[in-house]
Amino acid sequence: MSKAHDPVSSRKAASQAAGETRAALIQAALRLFGQKGFDGTSTREIATAAGANIGSIAYHFGGKEGLHTATADHIVETIQVVAAQAIGQANAPAIDSTDEQAARGQLFTLLEHMMGFFVMRPEAGDIARFVLREMSQPSTALDRIYEGVFEPLHKRLCLAWERVTGQPAESETTKLLVFTMIGQVVYFRIAREVVMQRMGWNDMGDQEAAKLLGIVRDNLDAILTSRKDGKP
Repeated sequence: MSKAHDPVSSRKAASQAAGETRAALIQAALRLFGQKGFDGTSTREIATAAGANIGSIAYHFGGKEGLHTATADHIVETIQVVAAQAIGQANAPAIDSTDEQAARGQLFTLLEHMMGFFVMRPEAGDIARFVLREMSQPSTALDRIYEGVFEPLHKRLCLAWERVTGQPAESETTKLLVFTMIGQVVYFRIAREVVMQRMGWNDMGDQEAAKLLGIVRDNLDAILTSRKDGKP
């Protein structure tokens, strides 16, 4: 039997093509939902941007709502991978380790990975716009992102903060300080164009990202030191 008529090869090729179409639709939806919102984006626009047949949205996701949910799940999976690269590195203790230095080191490692993702990866801009849009016009997609990423990651960071500073993980102060740590990283993506213009940068490449990371690391180090042993 020739390979061209091999049913197994044909099924694999069809499955690969379907997977590529599904991924393209999610990427197009991520960009367009972030730019125009759910109500302002048509399925035809998404299909055209993805280079797919409009019927493929119903086929893969059951419709626009299903695609919106799948896009939120894609954001969860993407950020979980970034977090896992820092938190779950091989032979590294868990971020909630009782070892203060291990917890401190992984806070800085996670900060570095977050900075690399939000500043350097093009997709991070689409994710930030999608999430900001959801925050201004909340839907079940925001609930999925909160439950899948925001809440569990924030809780783990708060626990690490407790290990380093002695401040209770679930105290109001700790939770707010961890939000500030995350916020300063996200800001450089949200305000990317403003930062570049003010700094006189033509781009935000490796050198610029290194400068930003240095400042953010110094900020985190200063806060951790000032809050050590539960200082208010």
